[in-house]
Amino acid sequence: MTQRVRLDLNFEDFQRQLFELDADELRQVLKTFRKLSGMDWVAVYADHGLNWESIKSSEGHFTIRVSRQSRAVVTRMGEFIRFIAIHRDHDGAYGRK
Repeated sequence: MTQRVRLDLNFEDFQRQLFELDADELRQVLKTFRKLSGMDWVAVYADHGLNWESIKSSEGHFTIRVSRQSRAVVTRMGEFIRFIAIHRDHDGAYGRK
């Protein structure tokens, strides 16, 4: 049996950044949350729209595309995908300016 993804959106910095998004961007991100909540981990890793990528400079941290403009920094904690940050600038998600 495959393990369904559960979302952890409780990280304080992530919540602050999420609440700062404009309405259109927020709708796109919520659509991605809905998509993720219906997926298992194999599907998350394989999904080309999410584009799961390792952050080489930060072990255990990854980025996923959550909208046309933004990427989120995440980590996997068992069945949970924990959202740590959201960046409108894709380079910002990798710690680059």
